[in-house]
Amino acid sequence: MKRMGMIFRAKANKALDRAEDPRETLDYSYQKQLELLQKVRRGVADVATSRKRLELQLNQLQGQSSKLEDQGRKALALGREDLAREALSRRAALQQQVTDLETQHQTLQGEEEKLTLAAQRLQAKVDAFRTKKETIKATYTAAQAQTRIGEAFSGISEEMGDVGLAIQRAEDKTQQLQARAGAIDELLASGALDDPTGTAKDDIAAELDRISGGTDVELELQRMKAELAGGSSSKQAIEGGAQDAAPQSQQSPHKFDKQ
Repeated sequence: MKRMGMIFRAKANKALDRAEDPRETLDYSYQKQLELLQKVRRGVADVATSRKRLELQLNQLQGQSSKLEDQGRKALALGREDLAREALSRRAALQQQVTDLETQHQTLQGEEEKLTLAAQRLQAKVDAFRTKKETIKATYTAAQAQTRIGEAFSGISEEMGDVGLAIQRAEDKTQQLQARAGAIDELLASGALDDPTGTAKDDIAAELDRISGGTDVELELQRMKAELAGGSSSKQAIEGGAQDAAPQSQQSPHKFDKQ
């Protein structure tokens, strides 16, 4: 059970780590700090309200105390010492309440000052955290973009990895088809496969055709040479006969003259 619990916690921690976005975590922390600051400010406002209420009560009691004092003086002036004594007794009771309220007022004022100072410090921390949060978020976003660009250039990202695999498969299929075509051409040339069109020939047939073609060329060349040689002989014979006929025609008149 301990092992299963550890495995489960490890898997859950890994899944949470993949799902966690530091920017969202920082924003959530900042929101919590704002809520805490709002509570502190609300506490300061409550303490200030209580202090103000005590001040109003003090002012009211002090007014009653002054009134009782005036009434005691008037009663004493009229010879009513008993009324003057009662007024002074009530004024003494009010003065005790005033003293207690003043003590509470001082306590609340001290608490208000402490809470105000704490709120100011917390406000400064929240402002500093907000600045740092935005800086971290900008740095994280830039690093994330740079990482994605690097992965895209290197081909190790998911999307580019799929593209790379597709290109590799296409190249493999192209090489396989080229190899198959070359093998078929070699088999057709060697005569291992029959060509129904009759256009393909094996090496022996190709060699015989080449020899036959070369022989025909040689025979044609010899025939042309013979024709050229025969034409030259006929021309020489004709030219030789013409030269023999010319002297005979020049000697025949002398023979007729002698006769």
